[in-house]
Amino acid sequence: MASVLRCGSKLRTAAHMPAARALSTTARRAANEKPFFPNEPAAPTVSTPIPGPKNKAAAAELDEVFDVRSLNMLADYHKSIGNYIADLDGNQLLDVYAQIASIPVGYNNPHLRQVSQSEEMITSLINRPALGNFPSSDWSHILRTGILRAAPKGLNQVFTAMAGSDANETAYKAAFMYYRQLQRGGPEVDFTAEEIESSMNNQGPGSPQLSILSFKSAFHGRLFGSLSTTRSKPIHKMDIPAFDWPQATFPMLKYPLEEHVQENAAEEKRCLEEVERLIKEYHNPVAAVMVEPIQSEGGDNHASPAFFQGLRDITKRNKVLFIVDEVQTGKAQTAGYYFGNPALRPNKPYRQFNTWMGDPSRALIFRGIIEEIERHDLVENTRITGDYLYAGLERLAKQYPEHFQNLRGKNQGTFIAWDTPKRDQFLAKAKTVGVNIGGSGAQAVRLRPMLIFQKHHADILLESIEKTINLL
Repeated sequence: MASVLRCGSKLRTAAHMPAARALSTTARRAANEKPFFPNEPAAPTVSTPIPGPKNKAAAAELDEVFDVRSLNMLADYHKSIGNYIADLDGNQLLDVYAQIASIPVGYNNPHLRQVSQSEEMITSLINRPALGNFPSSDWSHILRTGILRAAPKGLNQVFTAMAGSDANETAYKAAFMYYRQLQRGGPEVDFTAEEIESSMNNQGPGSPQLSILSFKSAFHGRLFGSLSTTRSKPIHKMDIPAFDWPQATFPMLKYPLEEHVQENAAEEKRCLEEVERLIKEYHNPVAAVMVEPIQSEGGDNHASPAFFQGLRDITKRNKVLFIVDEVQTGKAQTAGYYFGNPALRPNKPYRQFNTWMGDPSRALIFRGIIEEIERHDLVENTRITGDYLYAGLERLAKQYPEHFQNLRGKNQGTFIAWDTPKRDQFLAKAKTVGVNIGGSGAQAVRLRPMLIFQKHHADILLESIEKTINLL
């Protein structure tokens, strides 16, 4: 499980190794591993500054009609393939950011292109149904053969939504409905005239002052409810009215974990005690606790299984629902789901409803993604590659301790991160050596490679990280 630059028990600095030799070593290693995308580049190609002249011109043109102030890079998706994202200047970068962890099985995946040209897809795109009122006759089949194949154990129903924020908002509403249903005496007890009338004036008892408890540094979306539970960056929240909802402290663990067992246990105990205190004392009753298994946008913050089990114990003990935001961690990249329990179903129609209630075309793409995951056993590939990559990063961390702090994500697939004081410079320099990589929080470098990321890609990434460090 050595990286391409391993020599004995140490990694050699890329600057000390002839480029041709390094590339030939990578090529030999790649030859021993059957790639999922045979036609993708053997290595990154950088032939111009990034951004190059064509990308700069295109960005200026786009700026006339679209806000480009958050621009990372303009991509040429016609030429992007597999793990590689291309730009207009002919540069091809190994992409371990993957559209903020949303491209799971590669750019221009042949199977997904085939799915996109099917009669099912054409019909869904041209005749997009309002699913709550007019679902297609094959909607049950699409769900059973797609989304529900990836459902956590015990879940056999799904409420489709448009994005992660929508999904979280729907969960919040379900929690509030359930809380009030219990207060009324059960699902058969109808609303009172006072509840109905007061709800139209945004007043209680129809619009009750309830809350969702979330955690500091959390990110759950940017709609009004989800934004009230988001605590990762002030710019997300400035000038937007927010609900009066509580936040608890998420554990800030020390690494390596094995060297800080007692300190981390004490930190998690303190955070759990704070959660229970807020549930019992907060002035707006807490209907649910919302948590990410790994706080992604907030800095890739991890906690132990014992912490999450503690949260579940607290919520059960206090009759509060437990919502787990698996928008980023669910199913494959971390090699499975963290949680899965039977969900709630509203007691009346139209309580959870919107015009589209999802999109059949995306459900068809999702089914194609699941087929690729199963066909190539990508969950297992992610586990194996993640372990391999983490071992290489551990070696780099020992060699460059000033650039690797709090390396985390061991045994979490490819959901790996570390902190570095020169994070922003690192991300910019990484592009110059052919890697598109992202950050989160104040100092974290976070890896979000695709499920088709293999050991030979890990070798290239490790070599590129070392090159980048030597450019700082």
